[in-house]
Amino acid sequence: MKKNIEISPNVETLFGTRDENLRLLEDGLNVTIAMRADSIEIEGAASDVARAEQVFADYKHLVRNGFTFVNGDLGSMIRVLTADSTATLRGLVEAGKQRSFGKRTVQPKSIHQRRYLEAIEKHDMVFAIGPAGTGKTYLAVAMAISALLSKRVNRIILARPAVEAGERLGFLPGTLQEKIDPYLRPLYDALYDMLDPDKVDRYLEKNVIEIAPIAFMRGRTLNDSFVILDEAQNTTSEQMKMFVTRLGFNSKAVITGDITQIDLPNSNRSGLLEAIDILKGVEGIRFCYFDESDVVRHHLVQRIIRAYDDFKGRNEQLSLTLEARNGNGYATARRSNGQVSAVNAERDVPLAEAPPVETPPDAQNRATE
Repeated sequence: MKKNIEISPNVETLFGTRDENLRLLEDGLNVTIAMRADSIEIEGAASDVARAEQVFADYKHLVRNGFTFVNGDLGSMIRVLTADSTATLRGLVEAGKQRSFGKRTVQPKSIHQRRYLEAIEKHDMVFAIGPAGTGKTYLAVAMAISALLSKRVNRIILARPAVEAGERLGFLPGTLQEKIDPYLRPLYDALYDMLDPDKVDRYLEKNVIEIAPIAFMRGRTLNDSFVILDEAQNTTSEQMKMFVTRLGFNSKAVITGDITQIDLPNSNRSGLLEAIDILKGVEGIRFCYFDESDVVRHHLVQRIIRAYDDFKGRNEQLSLTLEARNGNGYATARRSNGQVSAVNAERDVPLAEAPPVETPPDAQNRATE
């Protein structure tokens, strides 16, 4: 099917740099888009052509009503609507208008991010699990600010476990707040990115926004609050149970973490991993998962995450191969922290099945003498 649509004013913005947005539409909707002298020709299946035509119609309506697309938001929206057949360009923009994010306009840049924002709106407790750079913390802080500015909550509480990433920082000078600030800096960065610095400082001074290590949460009941637990993979089982039971009336909790970056000592199991197993069937709790396709940092970050995942997969396959070959019971493959090592297992073998121990000739001669 072919369909020609009229070229509207300022439609070149929809095309994107070097027509990159048109390529996204063509690849995502399985259509071909061509420029004609006075029109745009769309060719493909009837349903796909209709969806592409709807994108152009929505764009024309939004521009006519004064909406301006900035910072690559249009490309992000196109990626979302091509991945979700129920999404429309107009619907994504109007959903963003309903949320007030301070001085920033925040749009989901992938289908998983969109579902994440919708889950936070509909559920009182949401777990966001995925690799670094997928917007888990940033979007949670954005939704918290939106709830605060619209007076749906009275305060924001941001918590993080104070765990070093593979090193020991030792003694830190200063007051208690100065000691814990290095661990909480990413949360400050997100706040200052969305609100004016003076407003952030004022909220912090009045405890409208509170940032604290998770260890300080015990015994509290958090009413009328939007609570975010960041880096949840570094909580212990006890800390996670303590946190999820702090929720009071008219409150929301968002727990974010990356289960591939656990910095706890080997003897402690991550509280996030345990919570996934225990709470996955609890009504009212939603789990949102991200992957490398959701990364919104430098394009190299996607490739780096994919390379680490591939490396981990090869190690796990090697472990299974070694275990499959372990039919004689004399050696077994063990896997620890992604590494495979061979461990002598003779102590686990019954005496009758153990291989005979050969005595060196010189030792036999000494025994005879």
